[in-house]
Amino acid sequence: MKLIVGLGNPGTEYEKTRHNAGFHIIDLLLKELNLELDKSKCKAKYTVFRHNGEKVIIAKPQTYMNLSGEAVISLMKFYDIDIKDVIVVHDDLDLPVGKLRLRHSGSCGGQNGMRNIIDLTGTKDINRIRIGISNNKLIDTKDYVLSRFSKEELESFEAGAIKAKNALLYALDNSFEDVMNKFN
Repeated sequence: MKLIVGLGNPGTEYEKTRHNAGFHIIDLLLKELNLELDKSKCKAKYTVFRHNGEKVIIAKPQTYMNLSGEAVISLMKFYDIDIKDVIVVHDDLDLPVGKLRLRHSGSCGGQNGMRNIIDLTGTKDINRIRIGISNNKLIDTKDYVLSRFSKEELESFEAGAIKAKNALLYALDNSFEDVMNKFN
């Protein structure tokens, strides 16, 4: 069984913000698979489907970013999912807009949702797809991540989001090592 989690903040006021990049990529994946989030449990909205005989869960935590680990750990426990079968998709301030970086281990890189997931799972060995949202040192980080992309940035972000969605589709049939080799 696989668990794919996109990080973001619930609520319409956060839609299309930089910090909701993970939610946006999940939306692209759901559209591609013709699925919708039809369950609400374990502090998340999610769906369960079968792909080549294997159960797959696609989820959006509803805990707000900094507590994302609560939803991830709840889903893992409820469905008895091993951490090696989890993929987390989230924004990254340290990457240029739309640039992807896939890793199977590492620190949170300052991303508080990922920090909470690492803290609650007790491991840094978590598959992740990070998408760049860039940074602006002249704007407070909290305000910046909750801002929207400029028109100039949007094309790069969307190209990266589509690539991230394609990486998730590829992960349905391939090891995360193979996904990293193909999409990094």
